[in-house]
Amino acid sequence: MLQLRRILQLRAQGRSNRSIADALAIGRDAVNGYVNRVLLLEKSEESLLKLTDEELGSLLYKEPSEAPFDWRLADLQGRIPHLCDELKKPKTTRMILWEEYRNVVPEGYGYTQFCEHLNRFLETRKAVMHFEHDPAASMMFDFAGDPIHLVCPDTGEIIKCVVLVCTLPFSGYTYIEALASARRPHLLQALNNALEYFGGVPLSAKTDNMKQIVKKSNRYEPSFDSLAEQWSLHYNTTLMASRVAKPRDKASVESHVNAVYNRIYAPLRNMVFHSLRQINESLLEQLEKFNARNFQRCDYSRKDRFLLHEKALLGSLPDEPFIPKCKVFTKVQRNCHVTLGEDMHHYSAPYKYIGREINLVYDVDNVEIYFESARIACHRRNYKRNAYTTVVEHLPPDHQHYTKIKAYTSEYFTDQAKQVGENTVITINKILEQKIFIEQTYNSCLGVLGLQKKYGKDRLEAACTRALKGYKVGLGTIRSILEKNLDQVPIQTELSLNIPEHDNIRGSESYQ
Repeated sequence: MLQLRRILQLRAQGRSNRSIADALAIGRDAVNGYVNRVLLLEKSEESLLKLTDEELGSLLYKEPSEAPFDWRLADLQGRIPHLCDELKKPKTTRMILWEEYRNVVPEGYGYTQFCEHLNRFLETRKAVMHFEHDPAASMMFDFAGDPIHLVCPDTGEIIKCVVLVCTLPFSGYTYIEALASARRPHLLQALNNALEYFGGVPLSAKTDNMKQIVKKSNRYEPSFDSLAEQWSLHYNTTLMASRVAKPRDKASVESHVNAVYNRIYAPLRNMVFHSLRQINESLLEQLEKFNARNFQRCDYSRKDRFLLHEKALLGSLPDEPFIPKCKVFTKVQRNCHVTLGEDMHHYSAPYKYIGREINLVYDVDNVEIYFESARIACHRRNYKRNAYTTVVEHLPPDHQHYTKIKAYTSEYFTDQAKQVGENTVITINKILEQKIFIEQTYNSCLGVLGLQKKYGKDRLEAACTRALKGYKVGLGTIRSILEKNLDQVPIQTELSLNIPEHDNIRGSESYQ
């Protein structure tokens, strides 16, 4: 419009079309077109210059005439919504849809025009809406699609660790953590850590329809898992779920997952981790850099925006973090153990409760066993499948004895013998060497060392000293020495060579 007014000004000065084109550095044909439109109005240039841009434009640029009716276009536009739904189905292509369309409408559009109109309609469905998020109103969280791997230092096994991403949409302030698994207790523990990292609680926590949180998805009233409801009640926040298959409902966390790949995963791509702790320490280091990095074409970062506008509006954290506890009913088995089915790990319980129904209450770290509201056992949780965690005192007395024997070593008996005396140590070592399977000698060693309770250390040491003079050493020999008090009899160290005179004894003269 500015160029058109300049043409009118030069035209009012009596300039020719050629000179106007040269002055404005535009084509002469363009100038001729504008001038012809002005001449058709039959108004002076001065009167046209007094008009507003909208009025001048309405005079010079007439509305385009309506295109003639095209029955093919009207027919295809009526079919396009159905064609778009068909295109979403697996293994369906535009070529197949066009062929089916031409079978129904033989004189319809060709393939190129068919795709053109179809694509124009699909583009209208890609419209997005910009949302202005209120500070401290929501926290969005989701699992990253790409896990992080660690290498077991003992077996060399590669273990996959899922990564949780939590974002405050207003500031973009983000928290990430690698988890041992995507199970509900690990997830809720990570959410605890996220709120601790943010230093407060937002009004709501929104996720997609992950099964750990949402028990039954619904567009209007989704139902949440009871443990997740306990978590939201503990932190005084509201759980929310996005619509099914609508990732744009939580676009903030979706976009930050991609940012995590580029800014946090990428710097760690060549590192080898051997524990979950190493992973999270490295992630936290990169996360601090990510949150402190300025937005593109901005002089402030996510952290700046969070500290300045959002942190003060977050709700206060409770005194204690939420500890997700689960409870299952089971029975104490004949081997004095109960099974936590989630991990397929077995924990011991006192043997007097064999066959009784008990409550198994567990969280991420601990497993507690209750019988009629009384706690009868507590264990550190172990995630090793098909393994046993046993407290020896829970077993019957005979089982405890067998368990203790299995736990004995030759070093244990040697150390116990050293407390008695040097010859006792030698005796114990000789007994340990008498059997091919050393475990067969443990009872004999226990028997020898147990004699000190009745006879004392000094007599046991003396008995071992006398027994070592014999051909074979054993528990029976030492017990016999003590019972007959032979340990108190001096040991004869020299052999007497005085042979008494006797008629039946021949001397050297008999061999001349």
